[in-house]
Amino acid sequence: MSQIAVLGAGPMGLAAAQRAVTLGHKVDLIEADERVGGMAAHFEFSGLSIERFYHFVCKSDAPTFALMHELGISNKIRWVDTSMAYFTHGNVHKWGDPLSLLRYPHLSMIEKLRTGLQMFLTTKARDFSRIEHLTSREWIERGSGKSVYNKLWKRLQELKFYEFADEISASWIAARIKRIGNSRRSIFQERLGYIDGGSETLLEAMADDIRRKGGGIHLRTPVERVVVKDGRVRLVQAGDTEFEIEAVISTVPIPLVNHLVPDLPQDWKNKYAAIRNIGVVCVVFKLRKSVTPHFWENIVAEDIDIPGLIEFSNLRPLADTIVYVPYYLPVTQPKWCWKDQQFIDEAFGYIRRINPTIQPNDLIDANVSRLRYAQPVCEPNFRNKLPSVQTPIKGLQIADTCFYYPEDRGVAESIRLGRTMAEAAERC
Repeated sequence: MSQIAVLGAGPMGLAAAQRAVTLGHKVDLIEADERVGGMAAHFEFSGLSIERFYHFVCKSDAPTFALMHELGISNKIRWVDTSMAYFTHGNVHKWGDPLSLLRYPHLSMIEKLRTGLQMFLTTKARDFSRIEHLTSREWIERGSGKSVYNKLWKRLQELKFYEFADEISASWIAARIKRIGNSRRSIFQERLGYIDGGSETLLEAMADDIRRKGGGIHLRTPVERVVVKDGRVRLVQAGDTEFEIEAVISTVPIPLVNHLVPDLPQDWKNKYAAIRNIGVVCVVFKLRKSVTPHFWENIVAEDIDIPGLIEFSNLRPLADTIVYVPYYLPVTQPKWCWKDQQFIDEAFGYIRRINPTIQPNDLIDANVSRLRYAQPVCEPNFRNKLPSVQTPIKGLQIADTCFYYPEDRGVAESIRLGRTMAEAAERC
């Protein structure tokens, strides 16, 4: 039995702590926020418990299903036929299946055939090592053509990554396409899942299991320092509390690591400092009227500065319409400093552009959530940039969502890596 501190109670930290305590270790899960969950945490939204940042389940999310079975909540998964669309040239066009592609009016037949073939082959690829050296732009232009990149992708990438738009890994984009493309009932019908009650159902089940097995969960307890002595972790300082430990699993954002672990070797600090991140401002609307019949609607319009919107209530049935509008922004962008109401006003104006039947009195409520470190910037050969999870300091493992690469941030990947780290801690 080891004394293990897990830093950060997002899905990865929860999964690591739950696995470690199940293996028989003494575990303290330490979290700065007032609740568990990280990006998957819920908030109270005019009487509705809902995620601050939208989440969904795909058919390939095996780690989620395995953990839910272990926790006795596998009956909480629900599957829904969903769809996606493009809003461009002032109109909404269904997307994501062969018929929609053929009917799309803004691509030539050759462009449609090349796009369809590239997307199909991507869903069948075993891995993406052969395109790892390419940027997403280079890969799409080689497969579908430069004109397709300009029509379908360029604006989306610019609004997701700004000055980094032409530096994004082809493998990262391809992994996202594969995950969504393989979550289908047929080639004509996308099918996504949600957890009954939202992500909170899984988060609280993990937290309850940790407590039931003797683990401690310490909320509102920001970590100040991981103390190292004689080359191994000895202590975690968090506020007025000191945790004597034999192992640390850190799942906090990588940009915070060098401050928390000042005894790391300088070459490791340099590796962490070289990993870039983008922030997110996510506006959530509660409306009286549906905006779109689609779950996900990409937006390609030069005068609309959001890459899309997600009508979450088209996935998880709710009494009112719930729409997420994410703004991914480097914190160097002037818009990052906007007040919440400025984001609400602009985003609601865009919603009314997309669906002119929406009126001001259809807005019931709105909320804005922010994260400074939300989206890692994954360039080609990004895996070579990542240090190993096990650091040179004995008993110290460090990872965050960028270590899922080429997979994007997601609860399933959080569970997979969190459990792997807990099992590795047992061998340290």
